[in-house]
Amino acid sequence: MIRTHKFLMRPTASQAIALREMLDDHCSLYNGALQERRDAYRHTSKTSIKYRQQSAQLKDIRAFAPERQGRWSFSSQQATLRRLDKAFAAFFRRAKAGEKPGYPRFRGVNWFDTVEFPKDGDGCRWNSTPHDPVTRVRFQGVGHVKVNQHRPVVGKIKTVSVKREGRKWFVVLTAEQVQPEHLPATGSVVGIDLGIASFLTTSNGEHVDNPRHARKAAAKLEAAQQALSRFPRRKAKGRTRNHQRAVEKVAALHGKVRRQRLDHAHKTALGLVREHDLIAHEDLKIRNMSGTPMPKPDPDKPGAFVPNGAAAKAGLNRSIADAGWGVFLTILHAKAESAGREVIAVNPRNTSRTCPECGHTAKENRPAQEKFHCLSCGHQAHADEVGALNVLRAGLVRRNANQA
Repeated sequence: MIRTHKFLMRPTASQAIALREMLDDHCSLYNGALQERRDAYRHTSKTSIKYRQQSAQLKDIRAFAPERQGRWSFSSQQATLRRLDKAFAAFFRRAKAGEKPGYPRFRGVNWFDTVEFPKDGDGCRWNSTPHDPVTRVRFQGVGHVKVNQHRPVVGKIKTVSVKREGRKWFVVLTAEQVQPEHLPATGSVVGIDLGIASFLTTSNGEHVDNPRHARKAAAKLEAAQQALSRFPRRKAKGRTRNHQRAVEKVAALHGKVRRQRLDHAHKTALGLVREHDLIAHEDLKIRNMSGTPMPKPDPDKPGAFVPNGAAAKAGLNRSIADAGWGVFLTILHAKAESAGREVIAVNPRNTSRTCPECGHTAKENRPAQEKFHCLSCGHQAHADEVGALNVLRAGLVRRNANQA
């Protein structure tokens, strides 16, 4: 089992400069390798360059620019080239599947924020001073950097990464652990219905409030983004210190919202995993749910369009993104795996329109957002509770079918 640990680093002023230079040089390597692939395909009879060929050139690149590329870890530079190779592999996979391809793009200095070291001890060393009471991590070309280790690292460390978030620096570790002991069985099963009014509703009738972190921070974000927009667009070399502070202010606010959303998702998922042996949820296609509506041409006026509800859909999309369903479900599955719980995803179709008493399904059974009223038997309940109950029943049917 692979687990990830993220710790805040406390670099000195000179170490922070070296870390920025390391990111800049790896970014230049990434962009140079991307340019080489583009040129080879366009001007050399559509020739494709692979990772193996570009990795073989690293020795010459390091010798040609020892002050830029030669000072960093060879393995970390190989990892950067693999990162580009993975981007191209994903591009061709999406193009072959008929999806939006998303051709790999050049990275600016503010959009390249991670350098990976594929192996602990090769260009980096976690806890490089074990006899020192302060935990440190050593990077080639940077030195021994202090780390605020707030929790123990269990297992064998596989990879070490440096990540920049605003003005802060983090070290990210992946460790291979043995399967932890499972939690004792509780005999309880539950279905959950994810929503906007309530973050989730359980089949037991419990409602978890939607914290709406982004909406609460909207006023501060709007003010910070307005302050940033007052600076004219300039080249990177012409940015002033005030402009950089405005950029960092916006990034800091977004970072706070992200951390609040993660904290809420972890606590909610942990509560479900501790109390229930089986958790059933809807298999939501979040990307499709947050798509924009298609334009509707006006048949009477060529070139004109009729209202298609784009403004209302944009508000719904913001609420869906603010809820963070995808992050929550990812965390829920990870915690359930560690605890030995079972999580089942079921088809969400008509879960909140089907009567749990008589099985009648109709759109009219849900006359309002929170109200469910069966037209066949007259059963009334909260619509989200009905959806969660139907999700649980579908999950139990699927589990029994898999066991059979």
